[in-house]
Amino acid sequence: MSYPPDPAAQEPGPVYPDPPYPGTPAPPYPGSAVPSPPYPGSAASAPPYPGSAVPAPPYPGSAVPSPPYPGSAASPPPYPETPAPPSYPGGAPQYPGAGAGAGAAPSYPAAPPAHPGVTPTYPNGPQPTATAPPYVPPQTPPAAPTPAAPPEAPAPDDLDYRHAGSRIHVAAHQRGADATAIGQLAVQVPGFLVSLAVVASFAVGILGTAMGWLVILAWLASGALVFHRPTELAFARHVMKLRAPLAEERARLEPVWREVTARAGIEAHTYELMVENSTDLNAVAAAGHVVGVTTYALNEIPSSNLAAVLAHELGHHTGGHAWTGLLGYWYSLPGRIAWAFMRGIARIAIRVASVFSLAATGMVYLFIGMFVIGGFVAAWYITVPLVAAPYLLAYVGRQGELRADRQAADLGFAPHLAQVLHHFQAQEDAVKAQAAAQGRQLKEPGGLAKLLTTHPDNYTRLQALEPYLQLGR
Repeated sequence: MSYPPDPAAQEPGPVYPDPPYPGTPAPPYPGSAVPSPPYPGSAASAPPYPGSAVPAPPYPGSAVPSPPYPGSAASPPPYPETPAPPSYPGGAPQYPGAGAGAGAAPSYPAAPPAHPGVTPTYPNGPQPTATAPPYVPPQTPPAAPTPAAPPEAPAPDDLDYRHAGSRIHVAAHQRGADATAIGQLAVQVPGFLVSLAVVASFAVGILGTAMGWLVILAWLASGALVFHRPTELAFARHVMKLRAPLAEERARLEPVWREVTARAGIEAHTYELMVENSTDLNAVAAAGHVVGVTTYALNEIPSSNLAAVLAHELGHHTGGHAWTGLLGYWYSLPGRIAWAFMRGIARIAIRVASVFSLAATGMVYLFIGMFVIGGFVAAWYITVPLVAAPYLLAYVGRQGELRADRQAADLGFAPHLAQVLHHFQAQEDAVKAQAAAQGRQLKEPGGLAKLLTTHPDNYTRLQALEPYLQLGR
């Protein structure tokens, strides 16, 4: 016997025959000679097809042909270019609500798979009558090729080449020393004397008198390396991070440089052109023969502005600012090293004394103070210039910048140099505006810190160029 019907099974959805009760014989297979037992709770004959008056068609395999495909007059056409669907494993499921009378259950036309290897089901409703198109796997369209970025336009060549590289005169001095350069040397004299004392003390004290004097003389003669080209180039490469220009950079740089030197009456090959990899608009005059320029200045600004920048650096060279500054720095270096060593010893002594007691720290501070006062009293002519030297050097540096600006203006680059200075000022204003937008305020140098700046502000330099701008030079 079979289980009683479940009311929940009468809702739309697939209903399958109840399994036989354990120990009872299995029902005959559909399509065999023995008719299937009636479906529990139904008559012996199959009820009409849901929603129609036509009796249910016989189960596939019987002698009675199946009715035509729903919605068409003929039998359902086979799926295009696909084999016939395989028989359902274990027999086709019964149609919902149909009994097992008349020896078979109604058949449901097989649908083509929605995906290869997957057979879809259609619960609670009839199968679609339209034949699905063949499955076409989705294809990702090929990505459109990214257009190549257009090459950056080179900086405009707006320079007025008056001489096409040929000089109209030859300067009396290819390199000199103006008042600013002499002032730099004078300010460095106290540092030089301290350095000489330091070198002599170590050389004589360690190597003896004879060898010590040889070391002193060798140190004094080492200043000539400022004008030794291989040494200058090594200094520029390893200390200032400059490099030789590439072929395209040289093609861009040399015509502008020849025009600048032609106006100044200077031999172009007197100085060595080098390049610094930097995004800043800047240039530098180094040692005795090196003129360096940044890649930004080389590639991003017009030729007239580049010429103004190069003319400014040439002014540093012809005025002697570059070689006197480097020479003074070299000869004051031993004294700077000794001063840094003494400050380090003083810091260590203060830190060690603070571990023991406040009284010990006070004694260290007292000893240092007495040493400094004794130095001022015993050798005021050395200590006072040493203290004042940084401020004097900064002042001389500011004067040197103004003199180099005048050199560029004398060569006819005053308007172009003014454009460069306006660019500098615009950059400073942009940085201040960005800081203000973020709620920060840049700390401006004031008091003694302002006296240590080596470059005058942009407005001071523009004001110094006013006479040349009014003359239209």
